Amino acid sequence: MTDDATTTHAGIQSLLDIMRRLRDPDSGCPWDLKQNFHTIVPYTIEETYELADAIAAEDFAQIRDELGDVLFQVVFYTQIASEQALFTFEDVVDGIAEKLLRRHPHVFAGTGGQRSSEGEVKERWEQIKGEERQQKNQGGTLDDIPKALPALSRSQKLQKRAARVGFDWSELDAVRGKVDEELGELAEAVFQGDSAAIESEVGDIFLAMVNLARHLGVDAEDALRHANRRFEDRFRLMEAAAERDGSQLGEESLERLEERWQAAKRELASD
Repeated sequence: MTDDATTTHAGIQSLLDIMRRLRDPDSGCPWDLKQNFHTIVPYTIEETYELADAIAAEDFAQIRDELGDVLFQVVFYTQIASEQALFTFEDVVDGIAEKLLRRHPHVFAGTGGQRSSEGEVKERWEQIKGEERQQKNQGGTLDDIPKALPALSRSQKLQKRAARVGFDWSELDAVRGKVDEELGELAEAVFQGDSAAIESEVGDIFLAMVNLARHLGVDAEDALRHANRRFEDRFRLMEAAAERDGSQLGEESLERLEERWQAAKRELASD
């Protein structure tokens, strides 16, 4: 074992030992002892989003810290599982290592020196995942797509999976047409004043827009996240400009707010 591998193993072992101490029934941390699989989930989701934010900001010191927080979540779950004799951290590591080997035969199984194309790799990847779903009795097309995913991400995955069996538009114009159709149905629901129909049609518009994003090669979740960030940056500039003018946004007319919005867009575009 190399020095680097030895150091890594020692670091992981130290983390596992710390987690065991935190969960020690006699001398552990009261908060950690109260936790179970279900109660930790919100923290896991939060830590994952904090990692995503750090990556988006390209703050590499923060990325390192957030990766540690995510790793701690894994260690926490495996400690609880170990206490219940379900599985161990080592089982998790062995499982993901075996899965990576199985899903990358073009790398690990030997291909006679012939490189696989990206398309061939993706096709094989989906074939292997399909076989795995069959083994787990998840033979349905939409099985195993996590329900806890953000709605936009889950919508895109659902539609991508459905497209594999031919349930998809073949032309971009048809996809855009579906967006227009859904907008028209929303307008009708608004005209009728039907609140349940309005909610349903708004949902259908989101589905149609996610499908349009997919056909354009855009990740819907990333697109909205970036749009949120642009909105936040522009709005903060508006607030700062109003403060410099001795004003507050809540006191200004809609026309003045629009002027500030356009000025903020121009300022950020010039950066």
